[in-house]
Order: sequence, then structure tokens, then C-alpha cells
Amino acid sequence: MKNSLTEELLVSLSADKPSISPKFFYDDIGSHLFDVITLLDEYYPTRTEKWIMDTYRDEIADAVAHCDVLVDLGAGNCAKGSQLFNSIKPKQYRALDISKEYLEAAVTDLQKQFPQIEMSAHTIDLSLPLAFPELKALRKVFFYPGSSIGNFDPEKADQFFMNLAHECYGNGGLLIGVDLVKDIETLHHAYNDPLGVTAAFNLNALLNVNRLIGSNFELEDWEHHAFYNTSQSRIEMHLRARSDVQVTLPDNGSQDHLISFKAGDLIHTENSYKYTQDNFAEKLRHAGFTEIQCWTDPNKHFLVCFANV
Repeated sequence: MKNSLTEELLVSLSADKPSISPKFFYDDIGSHLFDVITLLDEYYPTRTEKWIMDTYRDEIADAVAHCDVLVDLGAGNCAKGSQLFNSIKPKQYRALDISKEYLEAAVTDLQKQFPQIEMSAHTIDLSLPLAFPELKALRKVFFYPGSSIGNFDPEKADQFFMNLAHECYGNGGLLIGVDLVKDIETLHHAYNDPLGVTAAFNLNALLNVNRLIGSNFELEDWEHHAFYNTSQSRIEMHLRARSDVQVTLPDNGSQDHLISFKAGDLIHTENSYKYTQDNFAEKLRHAGFTEIQCWTDPNKHFLVCFANV
């Protein structure tokens, strides 16, 4: 595992535009930091999505109609998925995420609260194709809240939707939340909170990389840098070098790899694309979803959709 991760990071950090995949955010510390982000006044997506889900609870349950298995994509602490239990009444709950220990602890705790629901935790990278042949005969509801879909580049989002549409065909649906285009000031504050929690979340990716492959990133050499790219309709998160720095990526089989950065150089860590309701619904239709119902808040800051094939 370490060798494959080292190779992946060597390629991405040595590129013309260096990057670290956002999957490296979500170790145990990063998962907890993201939970804190969702509580910040500046971070509107979580509370706005919850308002929509609470306000239109019955309409969403009617749209879902029946659920054998709730498949929670990027489940995190499972709080959002569990809020659906009383309304859509799944018989099974599958929680998927990349942070193994954090996810398993959340599911263990949740099982005690809902012993009547069969539960399981699955460590998975959502950037890879998903397949659930064992669930073919069951009605599946894929749940992808929090506008995590915004972390996918548009082309990869299309592939992701097509993959899910295939899994849903004839016996399933997708319940998804997405952040909408809005004023730049609101977006800026959501990703540059004055407490610095988002900055800590971003910087922790370097600590996680160090733990995973034994590299030597030093946090004091880097700073959080996030801005809205208007032409691409996305927030970009980067880590910016405070000074000239060299980073070593160890290689167990040969000579270690040395990567140099100059002051001001950027390592891209995440995009968060923002959509309009019309272009997001069109992406779902393009992937093969044919019945799409949508709900939003009065300010039209966030959107929740349920899509059938």
C-alpha cells in the first residue's frame, strides 16, 4: 500500500501543477475537523441542506417510496444518513467512506441506537467505480449529501452519475445534495473561516501524507489558500509554500525522491464546484436518470434532488 501511495503522490506532486488528492483529508483527525467545519456559522451548506431535508421530509420520503438498502456514500459520522431512518425506513444501512476507524466507530455506535436495521461499514474510495451485484434484487437508495459531488471535476461527476444510474437501473434511486452558485462573499467566508478550522483541515492532509508514506512535510512551511474561480464556478483550495522548501518522499526500494517548491508555489488539494439547478438536473438526465425531483431553500443556496432511472 505504501509503495502505491508513494508512487501516486510522487506523480501528483511532481506535475506542472502539483496536487494532493482530497481523499488524503480524511484520516481520523481530518474527519473530526470536517465535523467541526460543518458547525461553523460561515459554513452554510450543512445547516441549509438540513433545513431542506427537514422541511421537505415527507415529500422526500414519498419520492423515495420504498428502501431496502440505504447506501450512504461518504458517510462520515453517519449523522446525515441516520436522520433518514425514521422517514424512509431502510431495512439495511451500508456506510461507505475512506476513513476506516472513524467510520467503523460511527456505525458501531449507530447500531446500538437502531438494532432493527442491519448495518455495515465499508472502506472505499469513491473516485473508483462502484458495483453492488449482491444488491441487484433490492431497492437501493444511494445517499450523497453535503455537496461532496462538487469535489469531482465535471467529467468525473458525469462518470460517477452514469455508474450510479447503472446500479440503480430498475431498482433504485439517488438522493443527493449540491451547493448552488451564489455571491462570492458568502462562498469566500465558507472556505476561509476566521477560526482557521478549514485551514487546519487543509494542512492536516500533509500530516496524513507524512503518516502514510513517511514524507517530511513541515506545517510551518505551508499556508491555507482558498478562492472562488468564477470562470470555472468552483472554490479552489490550495496549500501555498511560505518559503523555498524541499520535501522528501521515501522510496523503500531505491533512492528517496526530493521535490522542491519555491515560495508562493501551490499544491492543489480540492475543487468544490457550484451548480445551477438547471445544469445539475441536466447532468443527472445525461447520466440516465429520468425522474428528477428537487427541493431548495428560500435563498436558493443549496439543492437536494431525488433521481430515479
